[in-house]
Amino acid sequence: MRDSSAAVALSVEQRRVTLLNRSARIKRTVGRTLIYAALVVMSAIYFLPLWWMVITSVKTLQETFSFPPTWFPRTFSWEGYINAWNYMPWPRHFMNTMTIVVGVLFGVVLSSSLCAYGFSRLRFPGRDVVFIIVLATMMLPSQVTIIPTYIFFKQLGWLNSFKPLIIPAWFGGGAFNIFLMRQFFTSIPAELVDAARIDGSSHLGIWWRIMLPLSKPALTAITVFTIQGTWNDFFGPLLYLTSRDKMTLALALNVFQTIAGSAAANQAYQQIGLYTALMAASTVVTVPMIILFVAAQKYFVQGIQMTGLKG
Repeated sequence: MRDSSAAVALSVEQRRVTLLNRSARIKRTVGRTLIYAALVVMSAIYFLPLWWMVITSVKTLQETFSFPPTWFPRTFSWEGYINAWNYMPWPRHFMNTMTIVVGVLFGVVLSSSLCAYGFSRLRFPGRDVVFIIVLATMMLPSQVTIIPTYIFFKQLGWLNSFKPLIIPAWFGGGAFNIFLMRQFFTSIPAELVDAARIDGSSHLGIWWRIMLPLSKPALTAITVFTIQGTWNDFFGPLLYLTSRDKMTLALALNVFQTIAGSAAANQAYQQIGLYTALMAASTVVTVPMIILFVAAQKYFVQGIQMTGLKG
């Protein structure tokens, strides 16, 4: 009797545990489903404007203004890209943008990594205080320094040139980038640096041969941030560049948008197709940055995560 009662109790307990596990699995499944559904909805909300821009760029002019609107073009037309190409000197604007992007990228990566190495591996009086001051500059709005910076560059005779947009990047590379690299450098074992010092390597050698090769995720994150920020920068070129032959893609796209808007106000865009041309130009300017982010997403996320492992 006792064995029978124990077996029954054990069976009841096993059923209870099974039901609890099943209930927990159902709850986890429902929770994940709701999370994924919310992520899909949010992704669709952010993706729809991009999709509308891309499909409008390959629509015919008649289909662009048809009602109800079509979410997939019935007939592909490259007329918008042809009109946009013929209307403005995009290759020149592209070269201007790439000149600034490459100059800023090299300056940011080199100077920020050097500063970060000093804050993470060198010991000197007031190091922590200086680092806090550098971080404090992140709280200073850029609008506060616009006028004195503009006057300074004007006195140097740098207006209407790429110098105000490139050269400042070679002096530190920005507080956020210094912080990012410094946090990553501190996560690298000190034994590697000590071994290199014993072998007679200088600080520059350690920075070049050890720190930078081991910091590819952080460098990738900084590279993506810098390229996207410089590529999309509108206010800086607007402030310092005055001639049209030195305009960047962001400025040229804004000028083209103004032209298309003016044509739309005069109801002339239906004849010359500036609306589809505007969508085509916007697609060409926007899509490369999306491709860059998707291609470097793995290292980008890894670099952001690993910077918080060690303070």
